[in-house]
Amino acid sequence: MAFSVLTIIYLLASVSFITGLKMLSNPSTARRGNLIAAAGMALAIFGTIFLYTDDTGTKLGNYSWIFAALFIGSVVGTMAARKVKMTAMPEMVSLFNGMGGACAALISIVEFNHLSHEIYQSAGITLNDIFPASASYSAWFSEMAIILAGLVIGAISFAGSMIAWAKLNGRINDFSFKGQHIFNIVLFVVVLGLAGWMAGVYQNANNMVFYLILVLSLLYGVFFVLPIGGADMPVVISLLNSFTGVAAACGGFLYNNKAMLTGGILVGAAGTLLTILMCKAMNRSLLNVLIGSFGASAAGTAKSQVQGNFKEINLSDAAILLSYANRVMIVPGYGLAVAQAQHSCHELEKLLASRGVDVKYAIHPVAGRMPGHMNVLLAEADVAYEQLHEMEEANEEFPTTDVVLVLGANDVVNPAAKSDPGSPIYGMPILEVELAKTCIVNKRSMKPGYAGIENELFFRPRTSMLFGDAKKVLQDLTAEIKNL
Repeated sequence: MAFSVLTIIYLLASVSFITGLKMLSNPSTARRGNLIAAAGMALAIFGTIFLYTDDTGTKLGNYSWIFAALFIGSVVGTMAARKVKMTAMPEMVSLFNGMGGACAALISIVEFNHLSHEIYQSAGITLNDIFPASASYSAWFSEMAIILAGLVIGAISFAGSMIAWAKLNGRINDFSFKGQHIFNIVLFVVVLGLAGWMAGVYQNANNMVFYLILVLSLLYGVFFVLPIGGADMPVVISLLNSFTGVAAACGGFLYNNKAMLTGGILVGAAGTLLTILMCKAMNRSLLNVLIGSFGASAAGTAKSQVQGNFKEINLSDAAILLSYANRVMIVPGYGLAVAQAQHSCHELEKLLASRGVDVKYAIHPVAGRMPGHMNVLLAEADVAYEQLHEMEEANEEFPTTDVVLVLGANDVVNPAAKSDPGSPIYGMPILEVELAKTCIVNKRSMKPGYAGIENELFFRPRTSMLFGDAKKVLQDLTAEIKNL
């Protein structure tokens, strides 16, 4: 009876995951969808704790350890989520994603020890032998293949996510050496070869080889992410997220757990689709992202570094232009996030709207440091979802826009992506802000963005630079407009 009830619980949990994921596609239902999926996960966890029994009818036990871990994890996770700044959200996503990969790898380690001891101890074989004799076990390949897949993918996801976290956090810089891509390929082939040898050729439960695969997988995860530049981080985060989902699905296969399997498949599929969309948004293949090191060493690869003279605009003139415009388009970038200026931006937007100005936001798919970063920031400030326009729609409206206000965006508005074949961002779809009647760009300085190249937009005749911290500039603009 307990098994039947648990099966129903897993089914309900799976449905809640699917429903929650669907609701995440719309900001108006995203919060509720997140809660529904979380409730389904809680149901699956407590159902497993209290209702699961093995083939002998034995329940889990160790409740004190289980609930102590749940309590500690819940407290730490809640405190971290409450205290994290929106600018640090990409780092937290990478950190949590890495923890998921680590869990999947730990599951594989536990199940390997369980499987190998069960089979080999009964055969009287010593596990520490370098080449132990094979033991007869009909399901060896299927179980071992899943265990090794979870180990390799989970370890790569964990190590890669930790490097991504450290790079986004500014703790380490991009690093590469000559022949690194060849080194990575050879390392990955060695990992696959050892895993195939263990799973299929000799049916070998050697401890030394298993943990060697773990170490090499962790090493590959590190060198896999190290050379990738900051501009490609949204793609890398999506890809690592899909890795974690696949690794979790392997755990679902091992335990025949429908909820775990469904959740892993959903995360893996969503991460893969998002990775494809991110690559499409940058007009680059995934292979090019992984081996191109875009953003790591792009400086100096464009045709020229100095484009000419730029003109600066003062607050009063900028306030007049915005206040008397018919249509204004705001382009948020990472500079907006760093300054925590989303609320000030919303205040300016509301003030302009009260004066009859049509204000909209143009969102580039890879703006920020993770997919949807700008959308999350603006949603936090209660910006209406209807005002957010995706790149294709925004580009159609720029020619009829009076003023474009660019807040900290750089590479995603650089015309070199269309005009300079020598630029490392050439071919990347951009927000065509240069087509507007007037473009005001707010930046702290003239320093280039993550691609490491000068922005042609800054030197265009319709562009004016408004230097300063985004939050203070927006607050001062709001004050100036109120005084008009």
